[in-house]
Parts: sequence; structure tokens; C-alpha cells
Amino acid sequence: MYIRLENQSDVPIYVQIYEQIKQQILAQVLHEGDALPSIRQLARDLRISVITTSRAYDELEKDHYILTVPKKGCYVAAVNTELFKEEQLKQIEALIEKATFLAKRINLSRTHLKELIDLYLQEEN
Repeated sequence: MYIRLENQSDVPIYVQIYEQIKQQILAQVLHEGDALPSIRQLARDLRISVITTSRAYDELEKDHYILTVPKKGCYVAAVNTELFKEEQLKQIEALIEKATFLAKRINLSRTHLKELIDLYLQEEN
């Protein structure tokens, strides 16, 4: 598991940890049943407070990405396929929003934008 913290970011550190672990789970870099570093170990590795790592893990557990087994540790939970699809859909929507913003900026027609999307979809097949 790799986590890169940006101290200059306005995003709180626990959110950065949460988001990076969540993305690694959704991208299947981390798989169901994989053990995560202990809260203390992760805090040591990242040179941050145990409270910060604990908060990130608490949020991940609350959102069903990980489970905690008392006296054993934290593990990646089974990925809910609906949750996975929803997360992917949110990412697609964000990219489409950015693409349409850029298209409007250069006065690209709706037809041309749709043709571009169709072209990329055809390349997949």
C-alpha cells in the first residue's frame, strides 16, 4: 500500500489517507481480505499522529471499505459492486463535466463532442 501525503494541501491528512486507500481498494490494488498496516504502524510510516490514522480508518470502516477485527487488525472488506459502480460513475461524471467545460470554452459543437466520445467507445471494441 502506498500513500503520498501533501502537507501543503488544504485537504486534511486523514481525508488524504482515506481517499488514497479507498481508491486503491476500488482500483483493486488492495483486495478483499488484504491486511492493512496497523494504525500505529501507518502513523509511524507516514510520520503523523496515531489519531489522524485512526480517524482515516474509522471513516473507511464507516463507509464499509475496511473491517476491523479486534486484536487482529484491519482488513479490506468485500467490495460492494453497487458502491463500486457508483464511485466509478461519479468519476465519469466529473470527467464529462470537465470535458464539456473545455468543449464550451472552444465553442466545440455538441455533435462534435458526441462524435469524439463515440470514437473512443469504438476504439474499445
